[in-house]
Amino acid sequence: MLAGGVDSPVRAGAAVGAMPPAIAHASGSRIVDVDGNEYIDYLCAYGPVLLRHGHPGVAAAVRDAAMRGTVLGATHPEEIRLAERIRALMPGMERLRFVNTGTEACLSAPRVARAFTGRERVVRLRGHYHGHSDEMIFSAGASSNSQPSLACGVTRAAASCVVILPYNEVRALEAALRDERVAAVILEPIAANMGLVLPDDGYLGAVRAACDRTGSLLIFDEVITGFRVARGGAQAHYGVRPDLTCIGKTLGGGLPIAAFGGREDVMAELAPQGGVFQGGTFAGNPVCVAAAHAFLDALDADPDLHARLDARARRLADGARAALADAGLHFPVVQLASIVDFAFRQGAAPRDYVEAAQADGDAYARYYWNMLERGIFLPPSKMEVMFLTAAHTDEDVDRTVDAMRESLASING
Repeated sequence: MLAGGVDSPVRAGAAVGAMPPAIAHASGSRIVDVDGNEYIDYLCAYGPVLLRHGHPGVAAAVRDAAMRGTVLGATHPEEIRLAERIRALMPGMERLRFVNTGTEACLSAPRVARAFTGRERVVRLRGHYHGHSDEMIFSAGASSNSQPSLACGVTRAAASCVVILPYNEVRALEAALRDERVAAVILEPIAANMGLVLPDDGYLGAVRAACDRTGSLLIFDEVITGFRVARGGAQAHYGVRPDLTCIGKTLGGGLPIAAFGGREDVMAELAPQGGVFQGGTFAGNPVCVAAAHAFLDALDADPDLHARLDARARRLADGARAALADAGLHFPVVQLASIVDFAFRQGAAPRDYVEAAQADGDAYARYYWNMLERGIFLPPSKMEVMFLTAAHTDEDVDRTVDAMRESLASING
């Protein structure tokens, strides 16, 4: 009954040759498929699960909110309080607006930037993913690697206003911004949809400076990195403040809520204050707002959470390096905060999409199924990353590393 059998293409497992198991339920760091097989989960729903599956505080908040009304169609105090809490963690979000998904946030922010600057073009970076809107889907990370054509159904007009550049190439960006028609640059400050590709030292600062010189706005898509890389996101980690920020995924503790926001003068372009229309029936609904408060409550109650997550992810990354060395493979392992990745290619860690796409998809597919047989649930694409949660234990990590050794030996044998 589902179109294509799934509600999102990557779930079909085309990149690994077959559909992954259907999942019945999840708890903590574990998921269980419909046949009763249990796995240690590193997919984590592609990033939203930072605390744990079935977090009791989030579940209780959702139940309580639902009893008071699931959707109101009017402003309510808790969404204002949530906006204030987010601004305290990300001061650059002086004003913000809630939406339901990261796609909506990344669709809306460039529209606001165009209105503010009076310019039309948006610069994007190849391999960075900002949702599936028409102008954002071209060359979009893991999706572009697994789909034969991302232009299908998209108008030429949408493509004509987008300039796509390589990641980590400052000169190319500076040249593009000499075009006075560029309203904004939108990027993932840490690329996590083409494997985990970190910005070169000084790159984000150079992008910030180039935007300042030319009057283009800088938009950070922190849908993945927000609250996961640090409480204040990648912008806090690197000390670079964008003009606009998009957040989502982890914010809802597993429920769909996202936001975009930034400088007060820029956000004043939104109706009813300005002329840019943006709205949504379920935006800021009480249930998802309650879940977000519960998520932030959990962060506030555990100030050492990110340090523990980083230590556990380092343990996993170090174990992966040892397992690769034992198998005679010289694949680069990259880790930042609670995100871990290794590309199935020899040499240094990738710097851009072209290098990331050179990973051996067939080898990854064999590795994926070998790991699944050993009780480890990974992303079904060589271009996705492993996420850890607060529920993952050292024992989970050690078991995963043992499975890596066996699986890598098997595919390299």
